[in-house]
Amino acid sequence: MGTAADHQVDPVTSAPITPRPQASIAPTPLIVSAPPSQYHSPSMSRSPLLTSADHPAGGATKTPNKSRPASRFITPLGSPLRKALRLTKLDPQDAWLPITESRNGNAYYAAFHTLCSGIGIQALVLPVAFTILGWTWGIMCLTVAFIWQLYTLYLLVHLHENTETGIRYSRYMQLASATFGDKLSKLLAAFPIMYLSGGTCVALIVIGGSTSKMFYQTLCGCTDKPLTNVEWYLVFTCGAVLLSQLPNLNSIAGVSLTGAITAVGYCTLMWAVSVSKGRLPNVSYDPVRANTEVARVFDLLNALGILAFVFRGHNLILEIQATMPSSEKHPSRVPMWRGVKVAYLIVAMCLYPLAIAGYWAYGRMIPANGGMLAAIFAFHSRDVARSILGLMSFFVIVNAVSSFQIYGMPMFDDMESEYTKRFKKPCSWWLRAIIRAMFGYGCFFVAVAIPFLSSVAGLVGAIALPVTLAHPCFMWLKFRKPKQYSPTWWLNWTLGLAGMGLSGVLTAAGVYVVIDTGIKVSFFKP
Repeated sequence: MGTAADHQVDPVTSAPITPRPQASIAPTPLIVSAPPSQYHSPSMSRSPLLTSADHPAGGATKTPNKSRPASRFITPLGSPLRKALRLTKLDPQDAWLPITESRNGNAYYAAFHTLCSGIGIQALVLPVAFTILGWTWGIMCLTVAFIWQLYTLYLLVHLHENTETGIRYSRYMQLASATFGDKLSKLLAAFPIMYLSGGTCVALIVIGGSTSKMFYQTLCGCTDKPLTNVEWYLVFTCGAVLLSQLPNLNSIAGVSLTGAITAVGYCTLMWAVSVSKGRLPNVSYDPVRANTEVARVFDLLNALGILAFVFRGHNLILEIQATMPSSEKHPSRVPMWRGVKVAYLIVAMCLYPLAIAGYWAYGRMIPANGGMLAAIFAFHSRDVARSILGLMSFFVIVNAVSSFQIYGMPMFDDMESEYTKRFKKPCSWWLRAIIRAMFGYGCFFVAVAIPFLSSVAGLVGAIALPVTLAHPCFMWLKFRKPKQYSPTWWLNWTLGLAGMGLSGVLTAAGVYVVIDTGIKVSFFKP
């Protein structure tokens, strides 16, 4: 007779159930899953791997949750991606430093920072380059320089994240070290970056202090016991140091927005005033020609240098992008490039009218020192309302103090990193305040001690030119490895070598100008 198990009946259909033959049950294999390669905030390289504590002890397994989709990045332990993931070590220092302390940025913040750093006082001397190049070559060279630097900007944005190694290059110097090596990068990139950050802050103190004096005299008309240049430098520096106490790059997004608005404001006011007042009497557009062929060549190089130096800020692009969260599905390059495109559209809308209108209105008579700002005060100080001149000066001052923050942030980051490396802890608020005050007043000291720094700015700027026009091309060749002799390969090699060659030629021109014109060395006499 069969047992009860042999005559089981389905309780729903009352039909007998035919028993199935028993199959041999294989032991359940241990399920081992690699964590998905997520580039978590605050650092893409700071996604720690699972440890043994994350797995159940004794080989016990859990039934996977079917409602949760499996990640396509789950790979066997021996796969190349898994090996790459082992290289992504936890770096807590990133969470202690001003650039990577906050990863809550977005496309709007990127546009604010990029626009604030992309338009500067150096744009006001664009018409000076046209006095040497003329109408046709001036517009053509300006267009080529704009497209060239926009292309290298595109390269930097897309090199910020290395999906093969899981590394996020949050600073220009990190990417330069990975490309050229630690020793060579110090020679090729460390000094230019230091100049572009620290030197720009010194120049902003000089410009901001001088314009503050003009602003005061324009509004008040006071000439009794006016403040000296040094005192105005100190007034500007105090405001810049006070504002520099904001903790990180994300926290100054509002400051960058203010700086961007004021930059667009004074550029628009200057070309609008120049056009409304018309051309000067007997204005001439004949290009300036030197007496000797050698002098003509170096004047031409100087004009090209002005166009190239107008486009700065590439040493800040990776740092700006580092303020954004990033993952494989939502890489930071997408919102970053969106913000950059909007910012540089506005940059073009400011630079082209400023250069064309300034040259149209003043021609060869535009002052070589000061450019548009000096021309308006020299030719229209009596026929332009004092309120317009004061507003123009005010916009320049606000933009200068705002730009000081974003250009000083890499220096703050570098100084604080030395402390965190040594003591393995973040800087306290009072130490951070002291560090930033020391940097600000150190720049003030340099501005007062070496007032002739602007005389060699072109020379040092020529040395810094590859940071914008050459290095990104070599970085792309190093990491993306385009097919040899392909159009991309040829383009990057051509632009990279041309950028290095242009830097060398402009450096030689800068040395010639310094030797030919001489430098009035006057320490502590601004």
